[in-house]
Amino acid sequence: MSADDMQRATKRMAHEIIERNQGLDDVVVIGLQTGGVPLAARLCQALEFIDGSEVPLGCLDVAFYRDDIGLRPVLPETVTNIPCDLDGRTVVLVDDVLFTGRTIRAALDALSDYGR
Repeated sequence: MSADDMQRATKRMAHEIIERNQGLDDVVVIGLQTGGVPLAARLCQALEFIDGSEVPLGCLDVAFYRDDIGLRPVLPETVTNIPCDLDGRTVVLVDDVLFTGRTIRAALDALSDYGR
């Protein structure tokens, strides 16, 4: 994907998120460590540019929530930062790949432990 393609895709996603949520009042963007974090930051920038609202941005390490732990090397633990209470919020999870869905499933489990 070229830089222009990435910018167009990010802009499209931002517009879709704003439209589906009728604004950004209850939206939180969380990037999954490690590849989803820079993409989440780009998405937040696009959302804020289009809507003019600040969007909480966090990051989540799901390494110990994956169902294949022990089958592959575990990287040193990275930072998890959930910037606000997620209760009643729309959480947009961002990762850099989609294959089996294991990482997103692990993210949902991790967020459940945070009280969502």
